[in-house]
Amino acid sequence: MTSNGPEKSHATLRYTSMRVSIFLGCLLVALLLGHFQVIPVSGEAGMIFLFLLAAIASAPLSYALLSKQRDAMSAQVGGKVAGLRSRTAERIAAQNAEEDAADDAARAATARQS
Repeated sequence: MTSNGPEKSHATLRYTSMRVSIFLGCLLVALLLGHFQVIPVSGEAGMIFLFLLAAIASAPLSYALLSKQRDAMSAQVGGKVAGLRSRTAERIAAQNAEEDAADDAARAATARQS
């Protein structure tokens, strides 16, 4: 197992926590704007509107601000997928070799009996 260093070992967790933090910051701003009647909010539908507003505002902010973290997460996930693919390919090759050996042994036994 290779070490990716402390900056890449938890890239997915870091990206996710920063994305949630940006959303919560946008939600706080939206709630404050609603509280001070900058954005008219009435009832449950108004609260849902504020949550949607926070989600819509946080998406482009996350895209712009977290590109470095997103790239690190992508590299981490890509490395794990590549390792999984290579181990799977090795397992399949080993199973094919076992099947070929068993098939060759069965053919050899059939040829000796004939």
